[in-house]
Amino acid sequence: MATLVSKEAPDFTASAVMPDGTFKDDFKLSDQRGKYVVLFFYPLDFTFVCPTEIVGFSTEVEEFKKRNTEVIGVSVDSKFSHLAWRNTDTKSGGIGNIQYPLVADMDKSISRNYDVLLGESVALRGLFLIDKNGIVQHQLINNLPLGRNIQEAIRMVDALQYFEANGEVCPANWEKGKDSMKPDPTGSQDYFKKHG
Repeated sequence: MATLVSKEAPDFTASAVMPDGTFKDDFKLSDQRGKYVVLFFYPLDFTFVCPTEIVGFSTEVEEFKKRNTEVIGVSVDSKFSHLAWRNTDTKSGGIGNIQYPLVADMDKSISRNYDVLLGESVALRGLFLIDKNGIVQHQLINNLPLGRNIQEAIRMVDALQYFEANGEVCPANWEKGKDSMKPDPTGSQDYFKKHG
């Protein structure tokens, strides 16, 4: 499994279903430069765990936007499958009016470039936090049955932005607005202030 953290996020141009339900056939990741991006992969449309995550990200999309952060979902399905799933009522297993782009990775090249492709079939549940300069700052990859925590994704955006603004590292369980900064006996605070 490749580690992309500290490297430039692999760019891509692909078809996507946009928040207004239209198709964009030249959706490009690098067009998001200047914003933070939470890029996440899920296995397939019309599956069980996926709707909980996809709807969860959509429910919190305004929290991400407050942080100058775009959410982008990717699976190996077609744009037509994405649209059909959006147009399916949530009570019938659909995802409804998702408020961020869903990218179609039909040739699996995006999943392959992010090293989340499982057996040349579907994507593992990968999540990548990309900074304003297009550099991957955080990655998390879960196996198929394990859904992700949307609040943790928001916390990671907050932690990155806190570090960028203050030059201070964020210890375990750090939360924005809480006094969770403790004296650091390892000296890593000083290191990151000098080299971060």
